[in-house]
Amino acid sequence: MATTTESRLALGDVAARQLANAQKTAPTMLSITPRWLVHLLPWVAVEAGIYRLNRVKDESRVITACSQREDERELAETFVDYEEDPREFYLSSVTTVVDVHTRVSDLYSSPHDQIKEQLRLAIETIKERQESELLHNGDYGIVTNVAPAQKIKTMTGPPTPDDLDELITLVWKEPAFFLAHPKAIAAFGREATRRGVPPATVSLFGSPVITWRGIPIVPSNKLEVKGNTTQILLLRTGESRQGVVGLYQPGPSGDQGLGLSVKFMGISRKAIASYLISLYCSAAILTDDAVALLENVDVTKYHEYDHAYRK
Repeated sequence: MATTTESRLALGDVAARQLANAQKTAPTMLSITPRWLVHLLPWVAVEAGIYRLNRVKDESRVITACSQREDERELAETFVDYEEDPREFYLSSVTTVVDVHTRVSDLYSSPHDQIKEQLRLAIETIKERQESELLHNGDYGIVTNVAPAQKIKTMTGPPTPDDLDELITLVWKEPAFFLAHPKAIAAFGREATRRGVPPATVSLFGSPVITWRGIPIVPSNKLEVKGNTTQILLLRTGESRQGVVGLYQPGPSGDQGLGLSVKFMGISRKAIASYLISLYCSAAILTDDAVALLENVDVTKYHEYDHAYRK
């Protein structure tokens, strides 16, 4: 039995698309985040790659006196001693090499430059790794270096207003921001709302962020949820406040800002161009009370609400 084709009255969509240009976006990547920690930390340039943290050796030895009227007693004499073996922080690097075949970059770079996009996405990945290292690096990570006295556990599991208030008592000298996983922030919102004190919201870099006691609660997926629990940090920042600072190498070869360097490594005999991307960074907690950590934060608890209306 012969098949019949439907007669058309006009050009069809499929054929018409052969003459049309698709609007092409730049490549996207799911793992890219706002990286609030990197944006909110004050960054200190470390030209020699070493940051020495000097501290008072014994603060109790610094003696002062308050004199009264017509008091002729001798004034107290004292001096401030320093640690003789202060801690030194060394910049570490996050690196990768991006390879692009010259044939690809020559033929397929319109409307988007292949080399530029390859480098952009690789840099985004490196910056994501940087934020994770700032928190968890075995040497300089903020979570890794929280003093034992600055660690507390939740009272009942979920993060309550009482728990965050306890963090504030540990970092009461000009606290800057909380840092928490989005699930932990949602869990805190549930607990605060249940108590009738829903958190206020502020705008941070154009994005809405909830607060507690006026302190922003900033989201980061680098404070991972393991099992049902995670952690919440409270930080004070800046050298002048004796807080937490980020460290970077200024002006490296191929400088792209804040310790980021991109260098062309040449073209191989197989016509592959290579680019070295390096990011030099570290972090330092200047005094122990600059950071506090809330542990055992359960993010799986939900409340049942009575929806019955009063008659």
